Amino acid sequence: MFIMQLFKHALPVNLTWTLLVIISLIFLPLAGETLAQSPKSLKRNDRPNMLFIMLDDMGYGDLQCYNPQSKISTPHIDRLAKGGMRFTDAHAPGAVCVPSRYGFLTGRYPSRQGKNHIAPGTLTIASFLQQHSYRTAMIGKWHNGFEQVDGWQGKISGGPYRCGFDYFFGIPHSLDIPPYLYIENDRVVEPPTQTIERGKQVTAGIYETDGWTNIQGAFWRPGKIAPNFKHAQVLPQFTERAIEFLAEQQGATRDEPFFLYLAYAGPHTPWLPSPTYHNKSDAGLYGDFLTEIDQHVGKIISTLDDSGLAENTLVVLTSDNGPVWYPENISQYEHRSAGPLRGMKFDAWEGGHRMPFIARWPSRIPAGSVCTQMICFTDMLRTMAAIIDAPLPPGTGPDSLNVLPLLQGNNEPVRQHLVVSGRRFHSLRLGHFKYLEPRAANQNQDARQQQRSLLFDLQADIAETNNVADHYPEIVKQAKSLLRQLQR
Repeated sequence: MFIMQLFKHALPVNLTWTLLVIISLIFLPLAGETLAQSPKSLKRNDRPNMLFIMLDDMGYGDLQCYNPQSKISTPHIDRLAKGGMRFTDAHAPGAVCVPSRYGFLTGRYPSRQGKNHIAPGTLTIASFLQQHSYRTAMIGKWHNGFEQVDGWQGKISGGPYRCGFDYFFGIPHSLDIPPYLYIENDRVVEPPTQTIERGKQVTAGIYETDGWTNIQGAFWRPGKIAPNFKHAQVLPQFTERAIEFLAEQQGATRDEPFFLYLAYAGPHTPWLPSPTYHNKSDAGLYGDFLTEIDQHVGKIISTLDDSGLAENTLVVLTSDNGPVWYPENISQYEHRSAGPLRGMKFDAWEGGHRMPFIARWPSRIPAGSVCTQMICFTDMLRTMAAIIDAPLPPGTGPDSLNVLPLLQGNNEPVRQHLVVSGRRFHSLRLGHFKYLEPRAANQNQDARQQQRSLLFDLQADIAETNNVADHYPEIVKQAKSLLRQLQR
């Protein structure tokens, strides 16, 4: 920090940024390796359990602990935030489901990889922790590919089982994409021998979706489905399985910690709140569904607390990307799902990837604290390595930094830059500046917009309304160069 302050006072701003970028490229990877073996890391018998809860398509402004004006009641998640740390500048590495989850599991920017299916032999958080005697389990939505499915029946290859999870129960992808079925470990529970019509054609009553777009509400695509698969039962099924897993861990010693990745399939479509939660929010079907999800999160946290496991368990809750919430939804319900941010799911605007991110670890993370430093889901791999005091193999997690010091209350910057992929743009953060560059696949969409440099000062303009590219041409130049380096 002393060097940074010296640059700020002694050098012109453009030269300052040039030097800071060079320093960050040279020293941050080395710093990540060093911090992973820091004296603050834990001894083996103190290694915590880890519970990572990933919600699906929830916005930055949905939780009341992030947005007091939210029209959705989330008391259980808010209570989790009060017991731990709330990050205000945390980011998914992609603005849609697949790349976001890929980045979290591998510590790699999704822009480095095409389809973001996890290739055989890729180190993941699960396989790394598995190598260090953790019991690893995943319950929920996978969406990072399988190798061979053979008609979605019997044994399948690839998926969570290949990526380091000792146990898996879940669905192959989003709940609006067929086939609709459950997988347990490496086998399909029941093959999809029947077909189902498009979601809106078969729902009525409390699932009334008038006023929503064709990808909102009680929406799913037509296709194959297992005979006993019910969309509305997926949320409670995941909660039940997670509670069963936690119950099995009660007799474990600290030499037998667990890592549970609980990936709920909501509030992604279809929005299917049970009758108990109908009209429990002031944000329509979406808000009712998220209110129910909050109750399920509460059941998980209560199980953890009642079991005696909470004291030595790191709990993280976040969302994979922004919400599907259009301007007309804001007008209708007076609810801003993305809070003060511009954009939504799919977008490289902040609303597409800046996420609620809550971490609780009693006695280790200061309760009721807030961290304003920039982090990314990719940082979880190296951070977990630091927590268990185990170095990562060379070449793994190239885009992962150790944010353990932030969790412990240090508010010094760890990350100087960040790459995020949206539907039309890649974005690069350089400190508080954000540069957007059109994706090659969209070069024909809006030629005028494609040729224009976009740069925003998020410190002064969190809503990304004022393009300052003309005022900082050197930063634009640096950002273009750095973005290409970080996508290789």
